[in-house]
Amino acid sequence: MPIHAPLIIDVAGLELTDADRQRLAHPLVGGIILFGRNWKDRAQLTRLCHAVKAVRPDLLIAVDHEGGRVQRFRSDGFTHLPSMAAFGQMWLSAPKKGEGEGGPAMRACNAATAAGYVLGAELRACGVDLSFTPVLDLDHGDSAVIGDRSFGRDPRMVAVLAQALMHGLRQSGMGNCGKHFPGHGFVKADSHLAIPVDLRGLLAILADDAAPYGWLSSSLDAVMPAHVIYPKVDARPAGFSPRWLQEVLRQRLGFTGAIFSDDLSMAAARQIEGRQVGFDEAALAALDAGGDLVLLCNQSVVDGGAPIDDAIEDLSQACLTGAWRPNLASEERRRALLPQTEATDWDRLMVCARYMQALARLP
Repeated sequence: MPIHAPLIIDVAGLELTDADRQRLAHPLVGGIILFGRNWKDRAQLTRLCHAVKAVRPDLLIAVDHEGGRVQRFRSDGFTHLPSMAAFGQMWLSAPKKGEGEGGPAMRACNAATAAGYVLGAELRACGVDLSFTPVLDLDHGDSAVIGDRSFGRDPRMVAVLAQALMHGLRQSGMGNCGKHFPGHGFVKADSHLAIPVDLRGLLAILADDAAPYGWLSSSLDAVMPAHVIYPKVDARPAGFSPRWLQEVLRQRLGFTGAIFSDDLSMAAARQIEGRQVGFDEAALAALDAGGDLVLLCNQSVVDGGAPIDDAIEDLSQACLTGAWRPNLASEERRRALLPQTEATDWDRLMVCARYMQALARLP
């Protein structure tokens, strides 16, 4: 049996089908990513998460839940969190009356910690293990897909506010995932629809967009590379590039946590050196480049989930033939993302002093 479960898959509806359970039970599947279509209300979400854990307690339940326009669950008690830009704007605002020069930055950091705690505690109360946050991309003003998802333009401010948000996540018992390495904010194209290309050289990127990863390398639990090509560094998108993932992220920046691919269903996700490849080749390329986990999103709704079944079968065959070798270190990094503390249930959370204080600190 494999000792590495790298596939993070999705499900189509509000509850698990028999086919979902069969896929989630496969030893190559390490978790599930949830979307808005998997949400009706808190009770339903909690039942769904419990059903996933009943299949396998070690399955990682993840979601893109950043705040602002990227927040999967918004009603039935969930706090509608501000965009990350709101914290950057608070940092850059004028001091309030009687407040010292560092007052706005202090308020912004406390507000970001509060947001991280609220975000993590509410998700964990319903059974979700991990949110793919914080966004570490810089806002250069041209990327619509990043925009207000970014804390701002200054990499130092972004790093400090992200650290504050991550502290709040840790208070809730949740890990973190910085994205999109080494930076998606400089390019205009949306990698969901096209293949962004960043023509800057390595040193320019490391000094600017990738700088938060260096400052946070010992604090980040996970990193998600960008589906962006940086041709002066490597012809492959960062998520398929051993140079970016192993030489730069692991060796140069000293990152030791888990590396997720971004969604392999995206337009840029399966373009490797000018070729359009299938999910199987893309998943293997991401793992061979140094990734630990690969995301197959929005495929449970395609042909009854056939793309997921094909990916599982292809990776199984690659394992049998030796084309891919499971990695124990990768599996340990996946399991390290599972919460290590008991979650506070929703009713107790609503009267928790830390939670109420955190709500009051939000912009």
